[in-house]
Amino acid sequence: MTSPRISVALSVHNNAAYLAAALDSLLAQSFHDFELLLVDDGSTDDSPRIIDRYAALDCRIRVLRQPNRGLIASLNRIIAAARGDYIARMDGDDIALPERFARQLAFLDAHPDHGVVGTQIQGITETGAPRRDHRVVHPTDHAELAEALASRSPLCHPSVMMRRDLLQAVGGYRPAYRHCEDYDLWLRLVDRTRMANLPDRLMLYRYSTTQVSTRHILTQHLGASVARLARAERLAGRPDPTEGWDALPPIETMDAAFGRPGVAARIRADVTRGILYAPDALAGDGAALIVAHLDDVRRGQVPPVAGLWRAVARLVRHHRPAAGIRLAAALARHGVRR
Repeated sequence: MTSPRISVALSVHNNAAYLAAALDSLLAQSFHDFELLLVDDGSTDDSPRIIDRYAALDCRIRVLRQPNRGLIASLNRIIAAARGDYIARMDGDDIALPERFARQLAFLDAHPDHGVVGTQIQGITETGAPRRDHRVVHPTDHAELAEALASRSPLCHPSVMMRRDLLQAVGGYRPAYRHCEDYDLWLRLVDRTRMANLPDRLMLYRYSTTQVSTRHILTQHLGASVARLARAERLAGRPDPTEGWDALPPIETMDAAFGRPGVAARIRADVTRGILYAPDALAGDGAALIVAHLDDVRRGQVPPVAGLWRAVARLVRHHRPAAGIRLAAALARHGVRR
């Protein structure tokens, strides 16, 4: 059997409400030479029935089933089974516009020095309506994208197409970086290949209150901070201490893991900075992390993160006055000025 040009990587866990629209958008692509590797990651809703119905209609769909193991395990399984030269990501609640694959494939074929290409996105609500407040513009050329990687992910993960051999060369996705597995991957790939985003909006990206960036923001910022530190070790010619980790250890162990003092304090400052606009995190587990950051400041390990008093006002505005009072008391106790 001739191998397809593209292997589409789609992991599904309880996406029944949106899955048919996502699959319809893939099967409506103007470029047809692809296989759809679809992992049913232990869905308990109507997703398995929808998957079986579409698989019976189109022989390009290859279904892999497993107990719920999460996105990283699902994507690594797909990478191992893929036959295409390129792997295109997709999520079960997004919509790919008809020219997406054709334009990404043409770009990668014409630019052999590029290993990753994403697209611009149009945000939509849970009901599929355009988000009027959506203003995300991802950098298009490699230099701007590489610069942005120093602080954030400049690629929309479900919009990207990547060279399979490069993914295999770096070992795919790493389990320690749960909820920021894409950012860690970009930080490993950017030093091996050029990356870009097309200027066209070729994906409808669904925003919801249940998505990872909303539910797991603390874990996401923790992983991102460690991923940046791990890249700095690699660039300095030192071993990546996180290689082989199945999960991130507690922050307080990071000085020992990286072999020098001050790493844990730097991570706490990074995470504090990242959650200042996330009231749920500030009112939850993030509160203890901020207190630990203030202890680091008192010991002279790092300067205080700017904007902590404004975070108090933000908590009050978001109907979390008790959390705001606790944060204000901690700031006053540690002598942080307004």
